[in-house]
Amino acid sequence: MKLTVVGCSGSFPSAESACSSYLVEADGFRLLLDMGNGALGELQRHCGLYDLDAIFLSHLHADHCIDMLAYFVARYYRHDGGRCAPLPVYGPEGTEHRLTTAYADTPSASSMSEVFDFHTVKPSTFEIGPFTVHTERVRHPVEAYAIRIEHGGKSLTYSGDTGVTEVLDELARDADLFLCEAAFTHGKESIPDLHLNGREAGETAARAGVRRLVLTHIPPWTDPQVNLRDAREVFAGPVELAAPRGTYEI
Repeated sequence: MKLTVVGCSGSFPSAESACSSYLVEADGFRLLLDMGNGALGELQRHCGLYDLDAIFLSHLHADHCIDMLAYFVARYYRHDGGRCAPLPVYGPEGTEHRLTTAYADTPSASSMSEVFDFHTVKPSTFEIGPFTVHTERVRHPVEAYAIRIEHGGKSLTYSGDTGVTEVLDELARDADLFLCEAAFTHGKESIPDLHLNGREAGETAARAGVRRLVLTHIPPWTDPQVNLRDAREVFAGPVELAAPRGTYEI
């Protein structure tokens, strides 16, 4: 598998990065995890506008899904080659309604489903292209999911947005790469069931026995070097910060 960081800023785009979006590729199949603010423009550096094979939305906060509205425009109003066939989109219950409401002026109430084939995510195991995926609900103010992706004996776990939870420990168990949010700063914010800080991300990685930890979803107002230091204090394995256009072979 190949992982490319399309965007990794938390809450809103920074001057350097779009919001959460990660491209996972294997056997010629392209799966996009989240499409937050600014992601669609950056995505085109890494693949063609119509070359995605599926999208997974971890939850429906704007910084993880709002560029789906721009992508709707690109797919629905495409003139060169005609309208795109429906693209599989996996998201929490109500994803189609949320996107239609956010757009506010689609040609009809069913226009989103003309270019997106919506699938409701629940805690389960299923196939997306060549990938076996496991999804579990995590701790966040809205319905939110973490995902584990397996292919060719290798595994990637993406936390989405979450507070501390044993569910994430199990989903990340022995993962080759753990892409984990670290939005908060240890000793500064302390809001349960919302986000992890760097130390908590490191502790989760240690409990799960992951091989590599990549911290992501760090907002522009948070010092990433503090979160990196805090994670390294509690996790002995390799730890680094996600960066736009960063790639990983898994």
